[in-house]
Amino acid sequence: MQTLDIALILIAATFFLLLQLPRIRKNLFWHATVTPFASIIGSGFLIVAPLLAEVVGKLAPYAMAAIALIAIWIGAAIRFNIKYAEPLLGQSDCYPSVKVFEQLSRIVLFIAYVVSIAFYLRLMSSFVLEAVGYNIFPWPQIITTAVLLSISTIGARFGLTGLERLETVSVAIKLAIIASLIVGLMHHNIVEGFQFDGVPANHLSLNDKLRMLAGMLLVVQGFETSRYLANGYTADVRIKSMFLAQVIASAIYVAFVALLLPLLHHLEQGKPDETSIIFLSAFAASALPLMLVVAAVMSQFSAAVADTVGSGGLIEEQTSGRIGPTFTYMIVAALGITLVWTSNIFEIVAFASRAFAAYYLLQTGITISLRARMPMDSLNVIHIFLLSILSLLLTAVLLFATPIA
Repeated sequence: MQTLDIALILIAATFFLLLQLPRIRKNLFWHATVTPFASIIGSGFLIVAPLLAEVVGKLAPYAMAAIALIAIWIGAAIRFNIKYAEPLLGQSDCYPSVKVFEQLSRIVLFIAYVVSIAFYLRLMSSFVLEAVGYNIFPWPQIITTAVLLSISTIGARFGLTGLERLETVSVAIKLAIIASLIVGLMHHNIVEGFQFDGVPANHLSLNDKLRMLAGMLLVVQGFETSRYLANGYTADVRIKSMFLAQVIASAIYVAFVALLLPLLHHLEQGKPDETSIIFLSAFAASALPLMLVVAAVMSQFSAAVADTVGSGGLIEEQTSGRIGPTFTYMIVAALGITLVWTSNIFEIVAFASRAFAAYYLLQTGITISLRARMPMDSLNVIHIFLLSILSLLLTAVLLFATPIA
């Protein structure tokens, strides 16, 4: 084993141990951050670089930054609603428009959660099977089905606490390996030089590029889970932890896309694949492929658990506790299983992006409705104008998003 491989393993081990310190592991704010972060970072760092390069070539890091900023922009509307809309929803004199938007958004979000959970676990299965050279039908679907049933069973048996425990450990492992991956890629690029000759050329029309980028909104989805953790955390904690999760995830995404671009000449143009990163990472360090398989499993598992937790809280809030998370977890498993057997992974990405766009559009409608009832000073007018632009952007994603492959 080379010195670099040993160093990367030690970096991952050290990072993981730091996250296991009691003052971090038992910190309430960290727990509130883990759920949205786990979902945001779930699929992105595994698939986003090859796919973005296929669409926009050398501009991939800038495209990633733009997607991340749009997500933070959307997150601002969700955070506004946590602070101002949530207190109104339980009141009899709540504005009718707010109630209607919220009811519709909950329905749409539940559908989006089911789709994203299926996507995360389907991607996880592909990574595991790719490592052993057996990523062929029907094994990814079989493994995904088994994991879906396992998560729903754990949720039904141990509730939110049991799922959060699984989530926290898997996120710690994932972060530790991401740290090693970034160091490994940085070392490779410093030694070999940042060469972008092999990055795919811009062979698509502007219309196709925009539609495909719209189909990648799912990459940065997940921050809205904070909205449905009211039973465990205060509004202030959820607002701050959501923003922190988005900032950390955005930094990881942009850095990773920029560092991976010089390795893309090893891929065949026009053939983006959900497991390409395993093949590419071997050129940076021989220890990385196996570490990435572990990271992929932890990443997709923690993201699926995060959205499962969110779906449970969503239905419990929607039904005022009449339907608990236990029954919801079973419904999610049944619908997710159906989806993974009937769709390919890139169709799931585009469909989920549209579903989340619809949810974010409805939540933006709530923000605009509340803002319109506030005093019309210059700041409020600017905010409403920006929210209107965001609504148009989300409408475009909803109508025109298309899968990359």
